[in-house]
Amino acid sequence: MSNYEVAMEAAWLVRDVEETDDAIGVAVSEAGKRLNETDKQYVEVEPGVTGCPACGEPFDAAFLAANTALVGLLLEIDIFNADSEEHAERIAKSEVGGALRDVPLEVIDVFETEADEDEDAPER
Repeated sequence: MSNYEVAMEAAWLVRDVEETDDAIGVAVSEAGKRLNETDKQYVEVEPGVTGCPACGEPFDAAFLAANTALVGLLLEIDIFNADSEEHAERIAKSEVGGALRDVPLEVIDVFETEADEDEDAPER
């Protein structure tokens, strides 16, 4: 069994905003609130970034039109004792998806993390 960090991208809709910075703040706040209400404080929520198609420079993943924004969020969660990367993905999507119903999620990265020394030490 291994430990993994799973990064997911979420698409968050924010209504009645005039600035992309405001939309990003509202999206992060609302996502964090929904996760906290379901005891998922361990999920990290950050604004997402996307690359410029022309130059490749990263910029905030937010699009604003008609006072409505679509904001990309980056969600990271540590998964412990998973059988494989695929198993860690399923666990992560289940944990986060249960708290953020009706929010599109896509796994963008999974990598194995080091086990804590305490976990490998034999019990006495």
